[in-house]
Amino acid sequence: MIADRKLAKKGGGWLLEKPEAIFTPEDFDDTTRMIQDTVRQFVEKEYRPVAEAMEHGALEHNIPLLKKAGELGLLGVEVSEEYGGLDLPKTVSTVIAEGLSPTGGFSVSYGVQTSIGLLPLVYWGTKEQKDRYLAKLVSGELIAAYCLTEPQSGSDAMGAKTRAELSEDGKYYIINGTKMWISNAGFAHLFTVFAKTKEGLTAFLVERDTPGLRLGGEEKKMGIKSSSTRQVFFEDVKVPVENVLGELGKGHKIAFNVLNVGRYKLGAGAIGGAKEALALSAKYAKERVAFGQPIANFGLIQQKLAEMASRIFAGESAVYRTMGLIDEAIAGKTGTEAVLAGIEEYAVEASIIKVLGSEILDYAVDEGVQIHGGYGYSGEYAIERAYRDSRINRIFEGTNEINRLLIPGMLLRRAMKGELPLVDAAMRLQRELLEPSFDEPEDKEMAELENLKKLVLMIAGLAAMKWGTKVEEEQEVLAVAADILIDIYAAESALLRSRRLGGGVYADMSRLYQYQAVDRAQAGALSVLPRLAEGDELRGMVSAARRLTKHEPMDLVEIRRRIAKAVLERDGYPQPRA
Repeated sequence: MIADRKLAKKGGGWLLEKPEAIFTPEDFDDTTRMIQDTVRQFVEKEYRPVAEAMEHGALEHNIPLLKKAGELGLLGVEVSEEYGGLDLPKTVSTVIAEGLSPTGGFSVSYGVQTSIGLLPLVYWGTKEQKDRYLAKLVSGELIAAYCLTEPQSGSDAMGAKTRAELSEDGKYYIINGTKMWISNAGFAHLFTVFAKTKEGLTAFLVERDTPGLRLGGEEKKMGIKSSSTRQVFFEDVKVPVENVLGELGKGHKIAFNVLNVGRYKLGAGAIGGAKEALALSAKYAKERVAFGQPIANFGLIQQKLAEMASRIFAGESAVYRTMGLIDEAIAGKTGTEAVLAGIEEYAVEASIIKVLGSEILDYAVDEGVQIHGGYGYSGEYAIERAYRDSRINRIFEGTNEINRLLIPGMLLRRAMKGELPLVDAAMRLQRELLEPSFDEPEDKEMAELENLKKLVLMIAGLAAMKWGTKVEEEQEVLAVAADILIDIYAAESALLRSRRLGGGVYADMSRLYQYQAVDRAQAGALSVLPRLAEGDELRGMVSAARRLTKHEPMDLVEIRRRIAKAVLERDGYPQPRA
């Protein structure tokens, strides 16, 4: 493998190097920790008293909650001080997303306001547009919504049918079409609307009271019930030309760049939700008595708690590793293009933590319901809402299937452009596999991860050589590569962090995640290698895959029991103390 320190600053560079240190929550500064505390107090004092009413349709509570968040400075973290914001690092906005996760649907309302609702204006708005809207969005006086999805186009954003035609006098664009699944629609004042012009997909700022803009009824959703979700209809809606956001025909740049931000925040929020599910489950397991003792004493309950904690530790480590990279990339940068380039550099990692976080959350709430037994199925218990609310995260911000295709796809495209030396690495790897080394590595845990990197390079290299540019049609193969890449990034993040924390339960959580990641990688590789090779070549590749995923047996039962003990002692996730 390559050990070029320059790669540490490039998205995907971790695939070709041995990182030495990463940013973790233990690196948070005093400002970040203060905002963490502010968010906790907001959840307890402002949200909890109205939570039940919101869940049963009192969506109007979103409005004062957003205004209160504005008063506390939570809406303007990524906005310059000129418009009433705090202009803090991206890590802070991620910490807020994690902290608001117990609020369910309200966290969606907040996320729309501060990310897809507000950031397009921050990055692409003219001075006049910012002067008119931005400070009011930061204070909560105005509420934002984002209109991209349509009844026939979700992940395929470029397939939008909504049209915007320039009026004969050249003063207006006239919009016609329908948008669907629009969060905040029921109480939003300002809509960022994407429509096709003759130049291509274009974004517009549309005010709520514009004639011809009409709302559908509230959608009857499985979860996130305390958020507003409606259709928005546009019938000859006249929008002044000065309300075009960004360049004509460049709306896709806005849509796709904002999605990167949404993905890493969603990953962070999902990890926060998983922590909440673990805390609820640990508390219930200690209180619930069966066969004369708390169910927390039972091995299979402890196994569930330990698995939840291990995955949370890996996910949290990956989230803040990514945020450290992004903040370092944009530190001191001015201008939209420079900042967006820094964020886009880590688009692969943003997709990774979106998939990772959302699936960790789904695992945690599912096992949480199981620990609660029949009570977990009752609306009287918080885990029931958490279970329903979690499901949307695998659909939001690009489905997990789309993101799984993006992860290896983006890496391969960067390799083809010469931005990452993946091709050279894959060619050297072919020679290594023919003459494998059987020397005992000094660092067995890191060596395991290096072997997983070789494995995924082998799979990607074989796929690229066999199908070339048509590899994107082999979605099943790309998905296996994505899963291995996700596990490498998460396991490596957990390992590096656990070593910094001095071992103990953190080493146990890291070991448990990594052991299972190796097993998953082997199963995935063996499932697609027959698609990539045949005959002697296939036998050689299968042998190499087994060799690269060989590891010593480990007493996972004992490791899980130690983790569960820490979870039960801490009443939830054993968060490292700063």
